[in-house]
Amino acid sequence: MSVQSFIDHLSLEKNYSDHTVLAYERDLKSFNSFCTVEYGLKNSDNVDYKEIRGWIVNLVDSGTSNRSINRKVASLKAYFKFLQRTGNIDANPLAKHKSLKTSKKVEVPFSEDEMIKVLMQIPFEVGFEGIRDKLIIELLYTSGIRRAELINLKIKDLDLDGSTLRVLGKRNKERIIPLLPSTKDQFVAYFIERNSLDTISDKDYVFLSKTGNKIYETLVYRIINRYFSEVSSKVKKSPHILRHTFATHLLNKGADLNSVKELLGHSSLASTQVYTHNSIAELKKVHAAAHPRGKK
Repeated sequence: MSVQSFIDHLSLEKNYSDHTVLAYERDLKSFNSFCTVEYGLKNSDNVDYKEIRGWIVNLVDSGTSNRSINRKVASLKAYFKFLQRTGNIDANPLAKHKSLKTSKKVEVPFSEDEMIKVLMQIPFEVGFEGIRDKLIIELLYTSGIRRAELINLKIKDLDLDGSTLRVLGKRNKERIIPLLPSTKDQFVAYFIERNSLDTISDKDYVFLSKTGNKIYETLVYRIINRYFSEVSSKVKKSPHILRHTFATHLLNKGADLNSVKELLGHSSLASTQVYTHNSIAELKKVHAAAHPRGKK
């Protein structure tokens, strides 16, 4: 059984994104290379846990974080599970493996003040790129969509008359997101500039570069870093932090957790609950300020 069969399974049957499939493929090829060099194995499908443990130790020694190691091992575990299900191996050698301990990852969202400064106070460039950049920030903050969802957003998914946006999320799960009036106005301004571009290659996609091609990951990261560096001293400034900010600000204002779950496109509440730690801090302030015993 080749790794390619598993990769095809993830792509065609599981409908995983290209980015996720590539990560699985990279992890498996890395493990295969290790087994070839260290143990002389041409086929790593029938390895024992001792070989896998050797790989994990090698990753630790190389300085790879426990979080990254756990992700790589998860790729390997999924592969062996696939081999077991297809009858190529009798047992999954990682069935009893326990993940390495990791510290809790706390991502700090942007404050409301920082968002106001970026969207209302700092100047954006005049013309297409400036209006596009502001819309990207506005949309990420007011909708909570993922970076990949923004990049792959198509014109047919946008309903400005109805003030809604159709998003195709992970595993092709579709959801409808309402558009705020400010975001809708920004879309209108953007399309005026977009229609004035000399050439447009990727006509179906909403967000384009100045050359008329669909935008790409590093461009979105650069846009977020560029503008938020002017108002925030936070170490991490990324599209995901804006998604985190969207969820946190909604919860801080009393939004129902289930509603936030649906807007984010999560399959379970457990995924949404990671955003609640900041909301709990806000609730503590309200509780202490409002309760009769709070100042005693």
